[in-house]
Amino acid sequence: MSLEAGKEQLNGEADEPGWEVDPDDEWGLAVLATVGRQLKLRREAVGMRVADFAVAVGYGEDLVYKIEGGKRIPRPEYLDKSEEVLRADGLISAMKEDVEKVRYPKKVRDLAESEAKAVEFGVYVGLSLHGLLQTPEHARALFEVSQSAYSEGEMERLIAARMARKSIFERSPAPMLSFVQEEVTLRRRVGGTMVWRQQLEHLLEVAGLRNVTLQVMPTDSGAHPGLSGKIEVLKFADGTAVGRSDGAFNGRPTSELKQLRILELRYSTIRAQALTPRESLAFIEHLLGET
Repeated sequence: MSLEAGKEQLNGEADEPGWEVDPDDEWGLAVLATVGRQLKLRREAVGMRVADFAVAVGYGEDLVYKIEGGKRIPRPEYLDKSEEVLRADGLISAMKEDVEKVRYPKKVRDLAESEAKAVEFGVYVGLSLHGLLQTPEHARALFEVSQSAYSEGEMERLIAARMARKSIFERSPAPMLSFVQEEVTLRRRVGGTMVWRQQLEHLLEVAGLRNVTLQVMPTDSGAHPGLSGKIEVLKFADGTAVGRSDGAFNGRPTSELKQLRILELRYSTIRAQALTPRESLAFIEHLLGET
C-alpha cells in the first residue's frame, strides 16, 4: 500500500500515517513526549474529545492516542492539520523542526549533523555510490535489494533521511566537497536503465557545482589504498577534523592527529591515481552515450 493510501485509513487497519519511534533514541523520545503532551493539552484546552479531534483532522483515534502518548512520530501534514483545527497560534507549527529531525534514525541524524558542520569533506567509496550522490530512485533500489524486509513506511523514512543529508550542497558558505567513486559503481545499472541514466545525469549536475570535485577511479588503475574499504575525512571551521576508514582503526571515527594524517595520505594517494575531474566528467558522459 502506498503512503498516500495509508493516510486514508482512519482506523489504522494498514500502515498508519506516522513513523515508529527509535527506542534507543533518548533525545527523540523526549521530543516526542513533549510534542504529544502539548498536543493533548491544546486539544483539551479547546474542549475536544479524542474521537472528535480524530474526525476533524482525518486520522484514526488510535493514531491520535499514540502521538499524544509519544509513541508515534507525527507526519508534517498531521501537525499542520492539528494547528488548523486547534487554532494553536503557531504553537504546534513551532514543533515541526524538532519533529522533522526525530523522523530520521539516530545514526543518520548524527551523520548529517557532522556533515552539516564540515567545511571540507573528502570521501572515497568502492562498492556503491555515496549517499550524498544518490537520487531517491537509486537509494530505493538499494534498500529494496538489501534483504532487510523494510516496510513501505520504513523505506520511505530511510530514503527521506538520506535525501535530507543532501542539504549540504545548499549551505552558505558552501563547503568544499570531494568524491572519488570506483568505475564499477557507475557502470552498475542499479534500479534499471532509466534509474541508472537519471543517476548519471544527477552526478553530472552535482559535479558541475563550483564547490564539488568528482573523480572516477578506473578499474584498471591497479592497487590503491582504498581497496580495503571506504575512506572519509571531515574538517571543521575550528581546525578540528574527524576521519574514518573501513580498513583502519577498527573502522571507528578518529580525531587523533597521527591517524588523521594516515587517512589524509591514503585519500590523497587515491585522488592522484584517479581520473582528473575533467576526465571523470567525460567518462560519465561517455557512459550516458552508450545507451
